[in-house]
Amino acid sequence: MDWASVAGLLLAIAGIAAGQALDGGKLASLVHPAAFAIVVVGTLGAVLLQSRLTLFLRGMRMLRWVFQPPPDGRAALARDVAQWNASARRDGLLSLEQYMQASKDGFIAKGLRMIVDGIEADKLRHLLDVEISAYETANRQAVRVWEAAAGYAPTIGILGAVLGLIHVMENLSEPGKLGGGIAVAFVSTIYGVGLANLFFLPIANKLKAIVSRQVAQYEMVAAVFYDIASGDHSRIIEERIASLMREY
Repeated sequence: MDWASVAGLLLAIAGIAAGQALDGGKLASLVHPAAFAIVVVGTLGAVLLQSRLTLFLRGMRMLRWVFQPPPDGRAALARDVAQWNASARRDGLLSLEQYMQASKDGFIAKGLRMIVDGIEADKLRHLLDVEISAYETANRQAVRVWEAAAGYAPTIGILGAVLGLIHVMENLSEPGKLGGGIAVAFVSTIYGVGLANLFFLPIANKLKAIVSRQVAQYEMVAAVFYDIASGDHSRIIEERIASLMREY
């Protein structure tokens, strides 16, 4: 669990609630189902309109990474790289098949398989680079779901404000109904701006950082596979392991 993300979200909500209370307002006045429906459902519809369903669902699944990010596997990866290098030099490239079969990472298994199959080092690196590019593109497009939500939410909040004011204008002769329309107008704006800046945009930025970390690790692994396939000196691979451990 990423407790910093949990604390950040709670702190943001607490700040708004405390500000409302200190100013003499009631927290209940910030709870307005109509305004929430306008902003959230409207934003959801706009994001769905611009995104393929597969990318939208992928972006939704990635939300869990904000609070439960993928574990930092650099230490384990460094140990694996050292084992691959030692095994390849001691017993030959075919000995890497045991690691290929044991790997749970599809990218690593694919790289080891290509080494075992004897694919030329330059071609291997090219194929792995294509794989990394496809992975990065797919994940960054999924992250754009949250960036798009951050862009649409404030505008839809303004739309909710306009709808609330229309409701006010329609009921000028009935003062008792004016409060509801004014509430929708102001609370919709709060929801739109608040969700965009306290939720959607931070999520997008955090997911982009996670994707960049994963891509950097895959690029390091691809470089190691190239070194092993081309028979480079062990010292080069040791330097890559050291770089992997001080990457962040």
